[in-house]
Amino acid sequence: MMRSLFSGVAGLKTHQTKMDVIGNNISNVNTVAFKSSSTTFSDIMYQTTSQASGATETRGGTNAKQIGLGVTNGATKISITSSGAAQSTGDALDIRLSDTNTTNFFIVNNGTENVFTRAGSFYIDGNGNLAMTTTGYLVMGWQTDTSSGSPVIMKDTVSPLRVMAPENLTSAPEATTQANFTGVIDKNDPQFSASTGYVRAFTLYDNLGYAYTAKFSFKLTDPVKGAYTVELTNLYDKDNNDLLADYIKKGGSKADIFGEENTSTLTYSKVDGSDYMFSTSGGALALSTDGGNTYPYTYYGPTATEPARFSDGTTTIPLSSVVAGLPTDAEIDNVTPASATSLSITTKNISYKLQFDTSEGNLKFAGQNNQTQLTMNTSLLGPNTDDSALSNITIDFSLLTMYDNGGTSTAVGNRGTVTDASLGAGKKLGTMTGLSVSNNGKIYGSYSNGNTVLLGQIAAAQFANASGLEEIGDNCYKTTLNSGEFDGIGVDISADGSSMNTGQLEMSNVDLSAEFTDMITTQRGFQANSRIITVSDTMLEELINLKR
Repeated sequence: MMRSLFSGVAGLKTHQTKMDVIGNNISNVNTVAFKSSSTTFSDIMYQTTSQASGATETRGGTNAKQIGLGVTNGATKISITSSGAAQSTGDALDIRLSDTNTTNFFIVNNGTENVFTRAGSFYIDGNGNLAMTTTGYLVMGWQTDTSSGSPVIMKDTVSPLRVMAPENLTSAPEATTQANFTGVIDKNDPQFSASTGYVRAFTLYDNLGYAYTAKFSFKLTDPVKGAYTVELTNLYDKDNNDLLADYIKKGGSKADIFGEENTSTLTYSKVDGSDYMFSTSGGALALSTDGGNTYPYTYYGPTATEPARFSDGTTTIPLSSVVAGLPTDAEIDNVTPASATSLSITTKNISYKLQFDTSEGNLKFAGQNNQTQLTMNTSLLGPNTDDSALSNITIDFSLLTMYDNGGTSTAVGNRGTVTDASLGAGKKLGTMTGLSVSNNGKIYGSYSNGNTVLLGQIAAAQFANASGLEEIGDNCYKTTLNSGEFDGIGVDISADGSSMNTGQLEMSNVDLSAEFTDMITTQRGFQANSRIITVSDTMLEELINLKR
């Protein structure tokens, strides 16, 4: 039989194989991260009919006489190092690998072994694991170590990234340790004329995430010299219980928590000159009417549940109804003179002094000279003195200013420091609100309390010969003897400048123009090889016809 007949058959088979590869490429033109393949032909062994001979002194040498026996598929090469274009999806868990010096792969586990993929379409499965959307294979990476406090990536043997494990669904609360007051204080603000003063407040948290409200009273003591005081008046829990009042009721002093004892003597006029005047009777305060009747009253200081008052044993008169603007923590020092229309009262309160620069309006000091920060010893307020959930809080007053603001003060209390509102501000218990992946593959959880916590890192795999990987379907590859082994640990993708881009997927790298061109040449090659068989058949027919 003619050799050309079998060469034609070999040509048909190899071109059919090439057409199969082209068809597979075109069918996967929209497959995420698909890598196109190409075939390379090689000729088959040759039949030598005459060996080559060497030259002699009288005759030249002759070349060997060889007849080829057709063609075969020499190699099928994957264009694995050529990246596809980027497709934007907006999904934070869609990740595209960008390569700088080497080809990178995600590491996924199919339940029995680690395999590799470039398709970065991931989701969170029912167990909280990061997994491939197409196959459910678990994405592998490095876990975090929290033994030192802040999470640190441990680049050890890769394991499934269970980013939404139960312990990751919440972020621990933090106690407030820093606070500040900022804004303008105007001495003409009518609130400074009230007995309660100019009241400001801020919210704070304890170690368990419970919220409290600290109320402060700013009072003007000397408008000419720019002198004020700031006093902690209440510390309410969520049930409106005053922890400060409870502490004082149990024998504690407000000075233990915030402030120092300040005294000032003020003189008050009688409320209505036609009704009564002040006097003393046996060391006690008396109210005398214009008709000459005298009613002795005894002063009682404020308690945890009621304000200061006068009482004659049968009738109780709050101080505010006797003397306009009388502070609830006032103590009667004396009545001067013994019988008069005015009353001198010494007011003792627990507060800190605030001194402003009357020429510039800035705060000169809080409490003492060269000091602008004060400590509130809230840890003493419990709930347990030996194991308190509240922490002491440093309060910064340095940004308070004293200006003419049209009689309106704008001071506000804030958690945190004046330079960083999140530093020491404290936080309630946070619930997870989202996940994000950085360019180096680190996965962060976002929480409702503002925390961002490192949960793990996606590892990458690199191979000495990425083209040597074996395709196993489902956009995955596994190692071969010619690709190089995976060490079980992987690499940080940013080590050579590569990155993981979120919200994007890698598209197929199939070039349709090249594929259709190859299809044309493959078709013509197939036709030509079929003609070899036709012509060979005709020649055989002529040979057979010689017998006729």
